[in-house]
Amino acid sequence: MSALASLSSVQAFVPEPVPIVVTRHAEESALLCGQRFFMVRAGHVKLHHMRRLDDRLAAHLDGLSVAGEAGSRAADEALANLGPGEVFTSFALALDNRDDRRIAHLLALAEAVADVREALAFAVGWVSAQSLRGIVGNLLASPQALQRSIGIAACDFHRVDPGDMLAVAMTDPSVLLRAQALQAAGECGRSDLLASCVGALDDEDMACRFWAARSAVLLGERQKSIPVLLDAVRVPGGHYRTPALSLLLKLVGSTRAAPLLRSLIAEPQGVRDAIRAVGVVGDTHAVPWLIAQMADPMLARLAGEAFTTITGIDLAWNNLEIKPMQGAEAADADDPEAVDVAMDEDEGLPWPDPVGLLSWWDANASRYPAAGERSFMGAVPSWSHCLRVLRGGCQRQRAAAATYLCLLRPGTQLFPTAAPAWRQERWLTRVPEE
Repeated sequence: MSALASLSSVQAFVPEPVPIVVTRHAEESALLCGQRFFMVRAGHVKLHHMRRLDDRLAAHLDGLSVAGEAGSRAADEALANLGPGEVFTSFALALDNRDDRRIAHLLALAEAVADVREALAFAVGWVSAQSLRGIVGNLLASPQALQRSIGIAACDFHRVDPGDMLAVAMTDPSVLLRAQALQAAGECGRSDLLASCVGALDDEDMACRFWAARSAVLLGERQKSIPVLLDAVRVPGGHYRTPALSLLLKLVGSTRAAPLLRSLIAEPQGVRDAIRAVGVVGDTHAVPWLIAQMADPMLARLAGEAFTTITGIDLAWNNLEIKPMQGAEAADADDPEAVDVAMDEDEGLPWPDPVGLLSWWDANASRYPAAGERSFMGAVPSWSHCLRVLRGGCQRQRAAAATYLCLLRPGTQLFPTAAPAWRQERWLTRVPEE
C-alpha cells in the first residue's frame, strides 16, 4: 500500500467532532477561566492548586483546538454571553489557531466593550510565546491604543521587555495605554524609565497616577510616591485603595503606619481594611488585637489570614481552626438579593480558633521579631525567605513575596503570580537563590 493510500485509510477512521462534546469543552473552558480569575487572588490557593486547574483548562482548550472549525464555532456561539471566560476562550483559541479574522473581531469587540479587556489580556498571557510570534509585534505597532496596550500586556505576562515603544506609550494621549505602559515599566524592571514614572505622578488620571507610583516604588523611588498612594487609600471603596494600601504599608514601619491604621478603624466600614493593613505591617504587637477580631463572624477569616501573614502558621495544619461560625452563612445562590459569594475574598479561608490561637501565641510569641519590626510569614522579609514564600505560599502571600523581592532589589522583574502555573514553575527554577 502506498504512503498516500495508508494516510487516506487512517484519515477515514478519524471521527467527526461530536457537537455536544465540543460545546461542553467551550462551556468548561469559560467556567474554569472564571474560577481562575478568582483563584489567582485567593487567600487559600497554592501554586499546585493552580496547576490542577490550569491543566484542566488547557485540556478543554485542546479539545476545542482538535475539533477545528467546529471548536471555533462553539467558542463563537458562547460569546453571546460576553462573559470574561467566554471571551478568554475564544481569543486564546483564535491566537493558537492564528485565526486573523477572529482575532480582529475580538479586538474590535474589546474596543466597544471595556469589560472584556481583562479577559483578552489574560488570553495573550496564557498562550505560548510561539503562538504569539508575529502577533505581538503587530499589536505593538498598531495605530489603535487598545491593541498596543494588549501587546504591552502580552510582553509583561511573558516577562519580555516591550522595548523603546514603552517610553513613548507612557506619554500617549490614551489613558488606557498610558496606564498599561506605566504598570509594565515597573513590572518589567525598567530602571531607565524611573524618571518618567516619577514625572507621571501628577498625571490627570487616577489610574495613571497609581501605576506611576507603584512602578516608581518597584524601581527604587520611595518618598515621592507615598503621597499618591495615600490619595488612593483615602478614597473609600476606590478601585486602587486596597493595592495602594498594601504597597504603602510595605514601605513604612509600624510607627508611621499607626495614624493610618487608626483612621481606617474609625471609618464605618474600615475595620476590614485595618485588618488587612495590620497583616501587611507585620507588627507582632497587634496580634492580640487581631485575635480579638476573630470573635466577629464577618471578620474572623480575614483576621485569621492576617495572623498567618504575620506568623506564617497554617491554621488548619496546626489544628487552630474551628467549624464555620454562625452569623456568616453563605448567601443562597438562588436568592436574587444575595451577595455574590463567588467573589467573597474570605471564601476558602479557614475559620480560626480564637481561644486556641491566644494560647498558642502566649507560648510562641518569643519566636518572632520584636514589636515594631516587620514579620512577614514568620520572619523579617529577606530575599531567601520571600523566595520560599513565592514557591510554597498561597496566592496573596505569593503576590506579597514577589513585591518584596522587587523592594529588596529595585529593578527586579516582578514575578507574575497570575501566569499559567507550568510557566511559573519553570521560571521559579531560574530565580537566583541569593
